[in-house]
Amino acid sequence: MLNGRDVTPASPIEAVKRGLAFVPEERRKEGLVINDPLYANITMAALDKFLNRPGFVIKRRQTEAARGMIDTLGIKASSEHQEAAYLSGGNQQKIVVGKWCIACADVYIFDEPTKGVDVGAKRDIFRLIEDLAAQGKGIIYATCEFSEILSITDRAYIMFDGEIVKEVVSRDTNEKELLYYSTGGN
Repeated sequence: MLNGRDVTPASPIEAVKRGLAFVPEERRKEGLVINDPLYANITMAALDKFLNRPGFVIKRRQTEAARGMIDTLGIKASSEHQEAAYLSGGNQQKIVVGKWCIACADVYIFDEPTKGVDVGAKRDIFRLIEDLAAQGKGIIYATCEFSEILSITDRAYIMFDGEIVKEVVSRDTNEKELLYYSTGGN
């Protein structure tokens, strides 16, 4: 349920229409079209915003929006025309998050978003997540990094064997308790 309505999507397209965004663990396989330019990757989740009346994509609007998101997220790229394949892992991840920012999702689901990124990119991703939360967006953050859980969440649901076994308030717990429940302790 989201805002009093059922949001059980039947397809990824329906999920996007209902305001859900998914930032996958495997950005190169699932989050990007790696050989496409940045402007195409950044705008793909909200392509309808860049169409004219007959339904053709207005490339100028795409590139302007992409340039703005590149600046906003501090993505290090030569231009919005650069292929995603030539960016660092952290900048690729920012592209994946940026496309959902343009789509204006209500709930962001992050699956191991800092996997394989450097410390600076990790800090930028955390700041972006905090900004989204400050805007009232829902954030679901899945990770096995206990320090991340404790540093960026208000509460955590600990899973073991595919089921939630414990809910904790992040400021009232520690890595030892998270480890205990995540390995089957009860």
